[in-house]
Amino acid sequence: MDFDMPSSDDPRRRAVRDWLAQHPDPTNADLHSGGYIVPHWPEPYGLDADPMQQLIIDEELKAAGVSRTSVATNAIGVGWAAPTIFLAGSDWQKERFLEPIFRGEEIWCQLFSEPDSGSDLASLGTRAVRDGDEYVINGSKIWSSGAHHSQFGILIARTNPDLPKHKGISYFILPMDLPGITLSPIVDMTTAHSFNQTFFDNVRLPAKYLVGEEGDGWRLAKVTLANERVSLSSAGSMWGTGPSAGHLLDLVRSNGGVSDPIDRQRFAQLHIESEVLRLGRLRTLSARLKGKTPGVEASIQKIMGDEHGQHVMDLAKGLAGADGMIAGSGPAGALPLGAQSGATEVNFPRGSGPYPDVDPIWHYGYLFSPALTVGGGTFAVQRNIIAEQVLGLPRDINVEQGMSWSETRQQRR
Repeated sequence: MDFDMPSSDDPRRRAVRDWLAQHPDPTNADLHSGGYIVPHWPEPYGLDADPMQQLIIDEELKAAGVSRTSVATNAIGVGWAAPTIFLAGSDWQKERFLEPIFRGEEIWCQLFSEPDSGSDLASLGTRAVRDGDEYVINGSKIWSSGAHHSQFGILIARTNPDLPKHKGISYFILPMDLPGITLSPIVDMTTAHSFNQTFFDNVRLPAKYLVGEEGDGWRLAKVTLANERVSLSSAGSMWGTGPSAGHLLDLVRSNGGVSDPIDRQRFAQLHIESEVLRLGRLRTLSARLKGKTPGVEASIQKIMGDEHGQHVMDLAKGLAGADGMIAGSGPAGALPLGAQSGATEVNFPRGSGPYPDVDPIWHYGYLFSPALTVGGGTFAVQRNIIAEQVLGLPRDINVEQGMSWSETRQQRR
């Protein structure tokens, strides 16, 4: 395995720099026209870039201070909805939705989780009943991140209750302005309105918004979830929206360092975790360069990355001392490092998270960090995947084996 990136004079790097020289302040539309929003996609959307070229592009854009804001602010659209539409969508759906997603013109949300389903997503109960050329949708979804900013959502709903729970599900594109859709804000302990509960009351959705075949929704949902897990696991700290161990280390170094031996040891442990995660990402990259399909590495990386993110935020909060109890979140938020470093109050640079009303700073990050081991598949679900698919341990006994979804609901009563 080669852990070294290509040299600075690599022609692939020069190609990106030449493009940046011609587009010194690129917009989302410019980046998309250059193939840099999804460089791994085939033309006309991307450059058909292999994983190494994609990594080079990311490095060069970052070095030039160029932010692919349509990726950061529309992660669900770019990373989850678009690949599923490209895989199974109709020609009309591809033509209508892909370009606006990549240009950052339309924001998307995910409508999968339900209040009564927990981690057993396949037991979902939101119904979509065919009525002529429309589907009538009733039910509720929860943890709808950014739904209040979104023009469209990806929705899975049950179209046949008389089949086993994994087989009676269909996948839809949902315009969020349809009559009968209401949102109830969920304000978490960060004080941010990031999530929502979404209600559907006889929402009439034209059948042209069905993605793929009716009843094929669970397969397509797994495509979306696989992309989600890779996306979340690759960030290593705050799902790509906030400060990392490297940022904290740089911040402390620039403010005099840390003399306390216990804190120094905790920083050493953070560096070790960060390096293991970096090497794990390169291992996945190497597998893809060799044409192999990565297995459960994403689950392993997600477990490690989420816990690492919590460790970063916990140490940052500890260094703030008593001041950490009163530091607020938002544009004025700051991390006042404790007296042991001799530092004064310092602000973490404003970030570009997925929601415009949230600043991914230290105090916000600390309060948000418990969600890291829940979102995108809980820590327990990820460990079950590893136990069954890597260690070969037996699966849990399925007491609903052979039952239809309707029968499982009757049994639960």
